[in-house]
Amino acid sequence: MKLIPNFNSPLALRIIFAISIFILLFITSVSYKHNRDLQNSSKLMMHTYEINIQLERLLSFVKDAETGQRGYIITKNSRFLAPYLFSRDKVNRSFIKLKKLMNDNPKQQQNLKNLFDLIIQRYTYLEGSLKYSNEKTYDKRKLDNCMFGGRIVMENIRFQIDEMNDVEKDILQKRQKIYQSEISLTPIFSIILFLVALSFILLSYRQISNDLNRLKVFNKKLLISTKLMAESEIIGAFSTWQWDMDSDKIVYSDNQYRLLGYPPNSFVPKKETFLEYVHPEDKQAFSSLMQGIIENKQLPLIYYKVIRKNGEIRYFKTIGKLLIDEQGSKIMLGITFDITEEHFQNIAIYERNKELEKSNKELASFNHVASHDLQEPLRKIQTFISRISDDDMNSLSESGKGYILKIGTSAKRMRILIDDLLLFSRTNTTKKEFLKTNITDLLEKAKLELSEIIQEKNAIILADKLPKLHVIPYQIEQLFINLISNSLKYSQPNIAPKINIFCEKITAKEFPDLLEQSIKKYYKITFTDNGMGFDPQFKETIFVLFQRLHTKTDEYPGTGIGLAICKKIVENHKGHIIADSTPNKGSVFTIFLPE
Repeated sequence: MKLIPNFNSPLALRIIFAISIFILLFITSVSYKHNRDLQNSSKLMMHTYEINIQLERLLSFVKDAETGQRGYIITKNSRFLAPYLFSRDKVNRSFIKLKKLMNDNPKQQQNLKNLFDLIIQRYTYLEGSLKYSNEKTYDKRKLDNCMFGGRIVMENIRFQIDEMNDVEKDILQKRQKIYQSEISLTPIFSIILFLVALSFILLSYRQISNDLNRLKVFNKKLLISTKLMAESEIIGAFSTWQWDMDSDKIVYSDNQYRLLGYPPNSFVPKKETFLEYVHPEDKQAFSSLMQGIIENKQLPLIYYKVIRKNGEIRYFKTIGKLLIDEQGSKIMLGITFDITEEHFQNIAIYERNKELEKSNKELASFNHVASHDLQEPLRKIQTFISRISDDDMNSLSESGKGYILKIGTSAKRMRILIDDLLLFSRTNTTKKEFLKTNITDLLEKAKLELSEIIQEKNAIILADKLPKLHVIPYQIEQLFINLISNSLKYSQPNIAPKINIFCEKITAKEFPDLLEQSIKKYYKITFTDNGMGFDPQFKETIFVLFQRLHTKTDEYPGTGIGLAICKKIVENHKGHIIADSTPNKGSVFTIFLPE
């Protein structure tokens, strides 16, 4: 006969209840101790992770300061100083957190002190770099010392942080071992007694732990994204806002308040509240637009003025987009930009354009005067001088003959000067029509133009094959004429002039200090002669208008405009020209023209 346990007995039920209570209390106490140990281990591990994160942030803040400093030195744009200026406060806050976190570790406290001293040195070098890169206090040697010293200190900072991270890694490994050992100490008999229940508990714990870890990661990413967005709004002078059109609730980002001259959350965002800050000239149009948003569910780009808390007038630009979620809720997302600086820059550009247009008209008037009114008296002077016969000349005294010859020479020089000025002016004012042209053909035309003096001096001109480029043909021909005639003019006595013209294809990266890097490829055309040359200290001066290295004599006639015209022509083609020379050994003129 099969025995069936009788659990209906009150005593048996009491015993089972008592045993259950005892087991529950036992497991509860064991679980409590176990969970407490796990919690302590988790706190220790999180403490180590937090120290590592703070060290990485600290290094990131110093890098931000370096980046801002370099951007300012390169562009001279004060906006790049924002990360540098804000980084000190961030570094100080990070040091305070690290000091608290490392309060129980004397070794790390000493490492932190060393790190703090290194970062102070780094900021000292950053300040020195900004100081000696300034136009007023520029000192190349000190600037180089600051840049080099800063780089060395930055390497020491990275080394110090790596050393501190290594210490924390050792601590983390020990704590992980403790953590693992505590997990393995779960009472075996509790697992046997409540295998199913404990399995559910462990699974639940694991799920909760995973959810917490994911939540921490998401919260961290959200915090970083929020911080980056807030910093971007401040740097970019813009703000974001949301308008729930169903509940008529508006939410501003912190920078929206700042753009209006208030601290964040200084007032409740409402349509009527914002309208109070709109300039009276724009209130009617802005109010109509707000009504149009409600009716048409859209916000086109709008420009308007606002009056800030301190009475300052600022220029804003706002645009929005309507979003509808799965529940059908309508939310208008908008961005507001403070474009005050841009507005005044546009006004300044407009004024400069007006001045430039006026200047061009005056220059056109000058060209007319130079080509007609100024040249007419010169032609008459030259005509009257030519009519003086030999008998008339013989009747003059020697001093009179000399005066007549000087008048003729001065008139001729004046004529050449006016022609050169007109040519220089036309390089700026004439319509610049670029055509794909064989540069070799233009060189041949230039040689044909100078054929008489080339034959007279028995000059030899050797040239590589030149490419086809988009150029202003007559200007490039004039460029070749000026360079060749310059070499012929300053040839050495009793030595036949020899001019070699070389051409090669290069990249802008090969000459970063000379060429515009947005244009990738150039042609380098070099004119080398065996003339008398010039002192290299004048290699930039010779391209300045009216600058001559020789006196105004018949041996070296000229106006000092020819090479200035060359430079202007090359600049019209977005190129570059340089010169170099050794006295009595010839000169080298190098032209860079975009492909």
